[in-house]
Amino acid sequence: MLLAPFLRQCGQQPGALALVENGRCIRYAELLARSQSIAAGLQCMGVKPGQPVAIHLHRGIDAVIALFAVLLAGACYVPLDLKNPPSRLAFIIADAGVLAVLGTGAVPAWLEGGLWLDIAACPESTPTPVDTLGDCLAAILYTSGSTGQARGVALSHGAVWAFAQWASDLLELCGSDRIASSAPFFFDLSTFDLYAVLGCGASLHFVPVALSLSPARLSTWLQEHAISGWYTVPSLLSFLAYKGNLAHTPLEHLRFLIFAGEVFPTPALMDLAAKLPQTALYNFFGPTETNVCCYWPVDRARLSPDRPIPIGLPAAACELHIHDETGELWVRGPTLASGYWSGSCLQAFKGQSQVPPFAKGGLGGISTKQEAESPVCENWYPTGDRVSLADGEYWFHGRLGRMLKCSGYRVEPAEIEASVNAMPGVRACAVVGIDDPAAGQRPGLALVMEPWVTPTDIRKALARQLPAYMQPSRCLVLPELPYLPNGKLDYSRVQALIVDTAFSSLKYT
Repeated sequence: MLLAPFLRQCGQQPGALALVENGRCIRYAELLARSQSIAAGLQCMGVKPGQPVAIHLHRGIDAVIALFAVLLAGACYVPLDLKNPPSRLAFIIADAGVLAVLGTGAVPAWLEGGLWLDIAACPESTPTPVDTLGDCLAAILYTSGSTGQARGVALSHGAVWAFAQWASDLLELCGSDRIASSAPFFFDLSTFDLYAVLGCGASLHFVPVALSLSPARLSTWLQEHAISGWYTVPSLLSFLAYKGNLAHTPLEHLRFLIFAGEVFPTPALMDLAAKLPQTALYNFFGPTETNVCCYWPVDRARLSPDRPIPIGLPAAACELHIHDETGELWVRGPTLASGYWSGSCLQAFKGQSQVPPFAKGGLGGISTKQEAESPVCENWYPTGDRVSLADGEYWFHGRLGRMLKCSGYRVEPAEIEASVNAMPGVRACAVVGIDDPAAGQRPGLALVMEPWVTPTDIRKALARQLPAYMQPSRCLVLPELPYLPNGKLDYSRVQALIVDTAFSSLKYT
């Protein structure tokens, strides 16, 4: 189902440009043919519809070929972050219960050889056609988990298709568009690149990784490739506005920019808006479990440096509720994920309900009577985000829980704490969020440990267990962690202590 628009484009314009990566180009017909060969290889391995297949490839042309091959075989893909330590990758492979791992070259040392399929070794072939329904799983995206381990968000064909179609219509994508792609495929942002863009016959241009650290070169690249649209994170766009030399590189082809994944500081957004006056700007909002549930077309006239921007209006036919007591945002709609994937099986979202508390502020564009009369065909998902509704627009006020957002990545402090607490010599620890204008938030670590352990020991051990974005940016050793009178850990005090102390191995005695 999800690839139907792409397949239609292959039939209508097989010679159109599809993907561009560092000078390498591939057209729609070639992309389909390569994907079909790998899909046939998966079927020969015994992979059946609905079974998970991991993708061990960096973002780029080969990864798209592999992803589409998995879908053509009727399976669902599990994209891996190759920057993750081997132990984390091995956990994901085992937890997902994958039947195959697609990659190139030799089998990784940490992986069982029987799962590996070298996509370069697959001969030309055609897979057996598979009928895929909307509720069939398309992807499992692993994120940081509050239980101390990574957990997979299971996305159906219907959920991804609903978002892609909505986004395509909103942005009026067409075959002449040239869209930049920087989102890793284990981010839900990538579903726009893969299915909205390639579903309308446009071309996808992969941003070279090195350019994220060189904004002047990045703006030149955007200009040279005549990029007309880009979906990325605010931290990268802020960097582009600040040091991208946009005064001399006006990016006249750029129709739109979409940002999501973290809060965009309003002064930085105003700077970007002023330097790209012809470019439409959009704020997309929603956790991985909902993809995008809110959006706001940026109104330049309403931007004020001392006020945040709204998350806007319900997106993609989502229905929104605000919990009466907590202010938590509840969502249901066609983009909602199917649940969490753990232990090789699908599990319902914790806290999900078919009857949410009704909101004082309204029901996101539908009346209470309409809601009461409509059949309950989808569950409601409590997002953990605290929001309000004013003048028909939703506003974000932070997380109810402890989850952090770091450069678009979702980080659960509990997962870092579980890793640290398991280390010899550690008596206790706490992880909190430290505000960072360049990344949103970064994890900060406070810990109590035996005298023979050093912060350097902890950092080295974490580097072997957790990805770089989950590494604590500050580490503070305390004689004891602070507690509230009720016996609970005082996270506010922990945060204040870490903020007041520069990053170091300073030891408090």
